[in-house]
Amino acid sequence: MLNTESIRSLKGIGDKTAKLYEKLGIFTVGDLLSHYPRAYESMEPPVPIGSLKEDQVMAVSSALTKAPDLVRFNRMQMVSVYLKDLTGSVQVVWFNMPYMKNNLKPGTVYVFRGRVVKKRGRLMMEQPEVFTQEAYEAVAPSMQPVYSQTKGLGNKAIVKAVSQALESRTLEREYMPSYIRKKHQLAEINYAVEHIHFPENQSQLLFARKRLVFDEFFLFLTGVRKLKEKRADQTSAYVMKPAAQVKEFEDSLPYKLTPAQKRTWEEIAGDLSSGLVMNRLVQGDVGSGKTIVALLALLTAAYNGFQGALMAPTEVLARQHFESVNQLLSQRNMEIRTVLVTGSMTAREKRQAYEKIRTHEADLIIGTHALIQEKVEYHNLALVITDEQHRFGVGQRELFSGKGEDPHVLVMSATPIPRTLAIILYGDLDISVIDQLPQGRQPIKNCVVNPQWRPKAYEFIRKQVEEGRQAYVICPMVEPSELLEAENVLDYTKTLRKELPSSITVEYLHGQMKGKEKNAIMERFASGDIQVLVSTTVIEVGVNVPNATVMMIENAERFGLAQLHQLRGRVGRGAFQSYCIMVNCSQDESTGKRLEILNQSNDGFYIASQDLKLRGPGDIFGLRQSGDLEFKLADIFTDAALLKAASQEVNQLLDEDPELEKEEHQELRRRISAYVGENYEKLNL
Repeated sequence: MLNTESIRSLKGIGDKTAKLYEKLGIFTVGDLLSHYPRAYESMEPPVPIGSLKEDQVMAVSSALTKAPDLVRFNRMQMVSVYLKDLTGSVQVVWFNMPYMKNNLKPGTVYVFRGRVVKKRGRLMMEQPEVFTQEAYEAVAPSMQPVYSQTKGLGNKAIVKAVSQALESRTLEREYMPSYIRKKHQLAEINYAVEHIHFPENQSQLLFARKRLVFDEFFLFLTGVRKLKEKRADQTSAYVMKPAAQVKEFEDSLPYKLTPAQKRTWEEIAGDLSSGLVMNRLVQGDVGSGKTIVALLALLTAAYNGFQGALMAPTEVLARQHFESVNQLLSQRNMEIRTVLVTGSMTAREKRQAYEKIRTHEADLIIGTHALIQEKVEYHNLALVITDEQHRFGVGQRELFSGKGEDPHVLVMSATPIPRTLAIILYGDLDISVIDQLPQGRQPIKNCVVNPQWRPKAYEFIRKQVEEGRQAYVICPMVEPSELLEAENVLDYTKTLRKELPSSITVEYLHGQMKGKEKNAIMERFASGDIQVLVSTTVIEVGVNVPNATVMMIENAERFGLAQLHQLRGRVGRGAFQSYCIMVNCSQDESTGKRLEILNQSNDGFYIASQDLKLRGPGDIFGLRQSGDLEFKLADIFTDAALLKAASQEVNQLLDEDPELEKEEHQELRRRISAYVGENYEKLNL
């Protein structure tokens, strides 16, 4: 959205609240309006108390016969009240909300809506919302939005702010040409924005979402194509001949490259010697051996007298690449000079590294995004490789490329995107696919279990650790939430420390920790000081720990299959048999079917395609597969048909009117220009 007014312009949002919104990436009213709901709640009519079912969000209507009780125990405060009707009774409780005692008046009829749980054999309702009958009837026909939140900023406050923003906004001028809207049956833009937040029913919601998803794809593909045009068929200043030393290095490896690795390497080598600038994407499943192919390319650059750089998404991974490359080179007495550049290095270390890069005392430069800082000057940078490319935006890649005179660019991704979609998303890149696992790699053994299986899982982890192995445990949340019933990292770490022997070191890791803390934990895990690491998905692209053999994923139903597959790829990297335990806390039959796909296969491309077949319109607000591509609503798997349609329209539009000079394209031209400006750093290739 283009509204650039500060979030502080909304009534009731001062400096303190604005800072909470900033934690969610919301700085302007436009940011708020594009902070789309992550889910919706349909306010169903209240049911008789006797009809309440465990693990469901339900509503009951009841008059209070007496005032609620306030009970204090340990550091907890609990407000409790019993509701009764002709069909039964139920206890309703609120934790750490003492004000509820005074909010509820005896003799008044209320509607209580919350999650029903079973404790000590009895059903109870925890943390319900409370409505008067009139207030509940007012919201009951519609679907209520549920937003991503942060501590101190709840859903009610965000709903109120969004409502205010919609009421006070200046309507946006329609920018999508009418012939495109008509052809694809797309909603008007202002209708779509309003109804994505407050739809009255599923059909309004799907109509609004279709328009916004189409726009996301359309603007993204247009922006990328505009940025690509200047890079087509560029002559390269860095023509590289095959180097005998590189062939000797390949022959000296303790394993043979797979046919897929060989094919990919031949394609890269052909690009490097072609006289044109290479722009190639290497897609390979987790553990398929992309890094060794990248190293062959870097060595080719070095032996042709040039510099090559490898940029990794995390400091720990950059350091690990650096150490493993040095080990491979020193074992073979290869006189290739390497240097590491990361953000946490001291000023003195950075100065020394920069000097080596500037004077070409370093042939191979390995690091994080610190490689594209202004102070880094390369001598003759001929090859740029980004690992896990979806973690870097076009802006960063352009900056990196700008460090040399149009160097060759190789990007690597473990995201299993079907080739037809990859060609659309990565239109300027030639695509190589490594679709075989290295020889000797044992397939991971998988199992999907229910929560009752946890004690056995803990026992299995204990035995693996006693055999010298290590384990990951993934939780969907960092800390407890009143909104979601899901395992969290902090509490789970405490549980495992109690369940496992004290000789086993259990630590936690999550995205809210400072960079240095995260690096220290990952390095201790990589070195074996930590045996069990409890983490959020922050380790999805992390570090290579061949000794880790167990990946236990709690609330597996809350993750997309592509993400579960990425997480599973953290194990199975060594010589030992590895295992993935997925704990399914859902009773839903379709969820079980989805997870069974992972249980049956370790092939990322197969998993993505099967998952797509099982998804329908009702799943679109559930688990996202392609969050790394930074679309707010769109998912390249679920919305593949819209992606293809948007791609065709973009190609036709720019072929017929490259500069968007026609009268009917003026508003679109303005919107695309604004989009590229807003998203230059985020456009993904």
